[in-house]
Amino acid sequence: MNRPRPNKSHAGEHTTAGPPEGLAAVLRYDVPASIVVFLIAVPLSLGFAAATGAPLMAGLISAVVGGIVAGALGGAPMQVSGPAAGMVLITGGVIAEYGWAATAMITVGAGLVQVVCGLTRVGRVALSLSPAVVHGLLAGIGVTIAIGQLVVVLGGQPGSTVWVNLSRLFGVFDGSALVVGLVAVAVLVLWPRVPRSSYVPAPLVAVLVATVAGSGMDVARVDLPSGALDQVVLPQMPSGTFWGIAFAVLAVAVVTAVESLLSAVAVDKLHDGPRADLDRELVAQGVANAVAGSLGGLPVSGGIARGSTNVAAGARTRASSVLHGVWIAVFVLALGSVLELIPLAALAGVLLVVGVRLVSVRRMQTLWRHGEFGAYAVTGLGVVALGLVEGVLLGVAAAALRSLYRLTHSSVRVVEEPDGWRVVIRGSLVFLGVGRLVRDLRAIPLGQKVVLELHIDFLDHGAFEAIDDWRAGYVRLGGHVYVDEVHDTWFSKATRGIPALRKTPLSPLPRWFAPWSHWQRSRAVTLPRPREDADPMIRGMHEFERTAAPLVRPFLAELAVRGQRPRQLFITCADSRVVPNLITTSGPGDLFCVRNIGNLVPVEGDDSVGAAVEYAVEVLAVETIAVCGHSDCGAMKALVNGSSVNGPMRAGSQLRSWLRAAESSLIRFHAAGSVDLPVVERLAVANVAQQLDNLMTYPCVREAVGAGSLRLVGMYFDISQARVYLVDPERDGLEPVKA
Repeated sequence: MNRPRPNKSHAGEHTTAGPPEGLAAVLRYDVPASIVVFLIAVPLSLGFAAATGAPLMAGLISAVVGGIVAGALGGAPMQVSGPAAGMVLITGGVIAEYGWAATAMITVGAGLVQVVCGLTRVGRVALSLSPAVVHGLLAGIGVTIAIGQLVVVLGGQPGSTVWVNLSRLFGVFDGSALVVGLVAVAVLVLWPRVPRSSYVPAPLVAVLVATVAGSGMDVARVDLPSGALDQVVLPQMPSGTFWGIAFAVLAVAVVTAVESLLSAVAVDKLHDGPRADLDRELVAQGVANAVAGSLGGLPVSGGIARGSTNVAAGARTRASSVLHGVWIAVFVLALGSVLELIPLAALAGVLLVVGVRLVSVRRMQTLWRHGEFGAYAVTGLGVVALGLVEGVLLGVAAAALRSLYRLTHSSVRVVEEPDGWRVVIRGSLVFLGVGRLVRDLRAIPLGQKVVLELHIDFLDHGAFEAIDDWRAGYVRLGGHVYVDEVHDTWFSKATRGIPALRKTPLSPLPRWFAPWSHWQRSRAVTLPRPREDADPMIRGMHEFERTAAPLVRPFLAELAVRGQRPRQLFITCADSRVVPNLITTSGPGDLFCVRNIGNLVPVEGDDSVGAAVEYAVEVLAVETIAVCGHSDCGAMKALVNGSSVNGPMRAGSQLRSWLRAAESSLIRFHAAGSVDLPVVERLAVANVAQQLDNLMTYPCVREAVGAGSLRLVGMYFDISQARVYLVDPERDGLEPVKA
């Protein structure tokens, strides 16, 4: 059984939530992590309750319910739920309009709405978010957390927005609180370097050490409400208009749902454990809100601050979230005095580091390389400046605009050639990008030969008309235009009035595997070919030098220096439809090939095949010799019919003499049992098996096979189905190729 990997929480790195190992894993990882989250959740819950104007006990009730109910039922095991910062303004407004007891009932209604949404599988929509938006959300939350907690480290009270906290940074200073906070930060950063430190989470050690360091100092500490149960207010039906109440219910339901799902997706990026089931998570959040509202608690949602701290503290399973709720209930009811020993600056120091680590420089570099940094920056700045939901909406808009640009953007390269001009167009051609394309086309001098080389996966009617109008005008003024469609035939289809309507994926260049007749055929729009292009081979060589040579040149240059070192000798038929490199997906330097009529290995009388086999085994030291037959083989037809494809073989002909080497294959074919194949194909399979036996008559092959340094493989290529099979020489049958 794999042991869980120790957690690392270095800046910019994802932590690991490995596979659980039962009670031992819970005791080692989840219990300590739950204590860390519990210590952080208490002041956050009290602060959010105070900010909304609700009873302080309402925040603690939501923390308990969020931890136990949402933690036990949720689809995001590493997420920790409770009252969240994103709901402060909305909840405060609802309380101001309807009162606290009615707000609790509105929370119950919002929970029921979320349950319905989760059961109808609305939650999975959150998976459509761009990773740039998710990481921007993390970065924005990280900055927000860090600035707010820095105020606490300096001895102040955090505000509800980043702007308020920034203004408070320069108006407060408490040396004792700063010392305690710096101790917590130092321990959190240095603890992972201590040998075997992974057994105790760094945040827990940081809180304990900072608490001891501040034991004799006059600093603000955790302050729990006295007479906790007396502050519980049960829900009451709100009084007001139906639409007003319905709007309040939907507002609470939507915002808490969005915040929970976004947090679940974001926390997923921080660990390598099980992925979140967002529909289940939404149902769990709904149940938690219904329960919290029934008990007089604040609205519940998943929170990135608690979730990221949970992962950073080493949690492995949902037990950490559930236990953190249990600890809050136990300590509030029975051991509140112990919690009140902890300085707020110690907790703030832990959260400060957690927030900073959410801003990953490595992630920024990756997104910059992929052209996604814009959405990341917009999301992060939006979350910091406006709030979580607003920031995500801005980020989604930025990502959508970027995607729209990419989907509609095409690259245009105009190159002057000795005999004219070539315009290479790649991407999707739609009306949005036509302006620049037409400007580039109009800049080409009149009366020239112009080749439009299209590597496109979509062509809309506006783009087609723009190109076709330019082409017609250019030809009318004495020029020549040749439309060379490389990947698909969008332009020629549109010319014939049968345009395609869907994008097609850009595949490898068909010219790398299609016959000359396919890509050298006359198209709807063409030019008189130069004299040298009358020979398709010459034109193919020209195309190789123009398009394929630059791609393959690095490999060939390396092979030219170190020489050939193929690991396979490939013996196959001379049939033009069998292309060894194509059916084996190989390239230069991979196959040492021998081709002849019927893929034969004569036992005697042919020095050419024998020399190639000896060279491959003794000089090149190949590891495999493959003999590949194929369907519809002319040599096998000649053996069956006693004549060539074009008529009887004349006496004394070279072909008749060569095919005598296959007489042993005919004998084997007649002796073999029935196989569910046509006669010619059965002979082709038996012929492959016989050639493997013939190879064993070569001393060098026999010795290498006996030493285990060489193996023989039989293959059969079905041309019409483009499928390769392995030949079983024991029964002269076919087997599918398995990786």
